[in-house]
Amino acid sequence: MNELVPGGNLPLPEGSVTIGVPGPFDVSAIVTDTGGKVRGDADFVFYNQPSAPGVRLAGGELTVHPGALRAGAERVTVIVSPADPSVHLGSLPAPTLHVSGAAGREVARFTPQRTQRETVLLLAELYRRGTVWKLRALGQGYADGLAGVARDFGVDVVEDPPTAAPRTSAPVPALDRRPGPGAPGPDGYLVLVNAARIRAGSPPVTLDARLTAAARAHTADMAARGALAAESADGTSLHQRITASGYACLTVGEHLVSGPRSPAEFVEYCLGDERSRRTLCAPGFTDAGVAWVAGRRSNDMYWTALWASPLTAAGLARTADEVLALTNAERAAAGLPPLAADRRLTAAAQAHSADMVARDFYAHTSPEGREPWDRAAAAGSRHRAVGENIACGQRSPTEVVIGWMNSPGHRANILKPAFTHLGVGFAGGGRAGTYWTQLFGG
Repeated sequence: MNELVPGGNLPLPEGSVTIGVPGPFDVSAIVTDTGGKVRGDADFVFYNQPSAPGVRLAGGELTVHPGALRAGAERVTVIVSPADPSVHLGSLPAPTLHVSGAAGREVARFTPQRTQRETVLLLAELYRRGTVWKLRALGQGYADGLAGVARDFGVDVVEDPPTAAPRTSAPVPALDRRPGPGAPGPDGYLVLVNAARIRAGSPPVTLDARLTAAARAHTADMAARGALAAESADGTSLHQRITASGYACLTVGEHLVSGPRSPAEFVEYCLGDERSRRTLCAPGFTDAGVAWVAGRRSNDMYWTALWASPLTAAGLARTADEVLALTNAERAAAGLPPLAADRRLTAAAQAHSADMVARDFYAHTSPEGREPWDRAAAAGSRHRAVGENIACGQRSPTEVVIGWMNSPGHRANILKPAFTHLGVGFAGGGRAGTYWTQLFGG
């Protein structure tokens, strides 16, 4: 079973998959074409319209059969909202997505970061990559309700006018989400962050102007749209903004949050969630960037915090060595001899990871049709047997090797007796944040 992180993805098993989110939540789905829009209102599956070709909602669970989707369907977005529409997601436990194959075996799980005042969460998407269907974890929040999400995907929504009803409680005034005159600026934010890191035994970070510029641009977009999102309205991801700023990442983490009114509230919020606290206090980060902007359509404050360490030759070599060591540990456990590092395979693997970032694609076949064995040969490799594993979104060598070992095809490459050598490539940036390549030779 794969535990996904935001942006993480994996191939889906053949046949239908069942998607459930236990707890006080409603699950919905929207079927879209390549342009990201529905073909008609029938592509919206929710409690009042529980089925569409290839998608069925029953007993609070979605069943999706990619092969039975309507012609032209390329993506199914899974949405979660509170079963009680009067509450925000932030007042409920974090929803956990469970995905099972046709045989009932759970293949993936994803728990996003806790939201604040959002009422809807784009939890995950099933999407076609060539002939293969894959699952990607999202965790993007919306403050406009299910109707707002549906409209953004092109569904015509006609809402009933509100009916008069007796009040059962006094109205709650809107909170002023703008920091007051005495609110600490970025330097004050850094003091709070580094105090928490030192208490956790981690070294302090410094503010980086490039990361801050990327955070500011992304936060302004979220505030203008009134929604948390990993991508801007034009499809630019936060990680692509980091790359465009000129900062090359070896490791990267992020917090996208709405609600806190000051840096002190924001840091307190991050420290109150286990996953967020691990990111804020991770010892490998050396640089940070932060921005907060008031929303145009509400009183909410939107935040982007970035954590990173720069890509260096020594850091890249250390990362590749760790992937090789973890891979050889898996081979040793299976009674197989270790793989030797190969500089030619490494050069080809590194070039492919960098190419996927630069040209915004994720595939074994490059846009001009070059395959792994073509890249190995071009780098001067003379191995007769060549295999390749790729991955994106994983934040550490441990995470990526575990992910490969949990996937039958990738595992087969790692444990193939005929392979004797390995090259490892890694690049930070792009749409998913990290891109990994293993190129095997034998």
